[in-house]
Amino acid sequence: MIRRGTFSAGLLILAILLGGRAFAEPYLAVRYGLKCESCHVNPTGGGLRTDFGDVFSQTELPAHPIRGSWGLWTGEVTKWLRVGGNFRYDATLTQTPGAPSTHSLQMNQGRVYAEAEPIANRLIFYVDEQVTPGDPINQEAYAILWSAEHDWYLKAGRMYLPFGFRLQDQTAFVYDVSSITMYSPDNGLEFGWLHNHWDAQVTVSSATAAGSLPSTSGKEYGLQASYVESGWRVGVAAHDDDSPFARRKILGIFGGTRTGPVTWLGELDSVENEYAPVGGVTQASALLEGDWLIAQGNNLKVSLERFDPDRDVHDNQRTRLSFVYELTPVQFVQLRTGVRDYYGPPNIPPSQRTTLFFFELHGFF
Repeated sequence: MIRRGTFSAGLLILAILLGGRAFAEPYLAVRYGLKCESCHVNPTGGGLRTDFGDVFSQTELPAHPIRGSWGLWTGEVTKWLRVGGNFRYDATLTQTPGAPSTHSLQMNQGRVYAEAEPIANRLIFYVDEQVTPGDPINQEAYAILWSAEHDWYLKAGRMYLPFGFRLQDQTAFVYDVSSITMYSPDNGLEFGWLHNHWDAQVTVSSATAAGSLPSTSGKEYGLQASYVESGWRVGVAAHDDDSPFARRKILGIFGGTRTGPVTWLGELDSVENEYAPVGGVTQASALLEGDWLIAQGNNLKVSLERFDPDRDVHDNQRTRLSFVYELTPVQFVQLRTGVRDYYGPPNIPPSQRTTLFFFELHGFF
């Protein structure tokens, strides 16, 4: 992890051009052949950006960066304190067979982040707070202790559990299977190991993040490992949610590669839900995503998803096809517009055969 004061902004940009670091969504990490911890304080991605992530988002990500004598934003308030945030505003139109179209204009999400680093490069205290809509909600609050060589760490507190790709779209079908999203943090411990191309995490948590019923004694155990090369990556993940009311065994495999200007992501997830005494249900989902770098700051995302809510029931699979255009005109601003078409066999309810048109304004710092 690159920390402030290590390199100048010029050297950071040079490192990007030489294949040094990446930023934001998984497709960008795959495009540059790098790991999540390169540009996020959280080693498994999401939330506050590192100094490098801030520099990249202001120089290489936008189509037309605004330059001036004021320098680059790094979120630094004091030598030991950094802040950041993400704000998303949505406009949507939903068409459902046999029903009137509906639309909405809303603040989708506003989050602020803070990182205190009392021991440089070794000890970090981190907070992720959702401030809107509604009442404030604490999403993450944890401490990280890094080894001197930054090849392993121990994290404790409230956190997002690692499982597969951490996608920007939290409504993806793969999350219907794992239920491990950036809206479902859990309390626990995480041990991480990062060595050359390898990246692995082991977690023990309170079994509330993966869709289990509330429990005072349940535990969830997780393992994720990935191998990252400059042009491709592959990973596996497994969770065992052992609640007294329901047990969920979740398995996933994910990977990515790039072919010229197009970056490809794929993920397959499966879960066995065991509900005593009524038996169990096995679910599965698949994601294939392609991201075409049209020009700097312009990305076209096409994704095809499948979801099987019950492997024992014939002809109930659901499909979602998405086309999304992402424009980052200047630093700190991204515009996203697209359409998502949900469809499946005639026997599924009309509410699950909708077409969603959307526009999103995303501000970040």
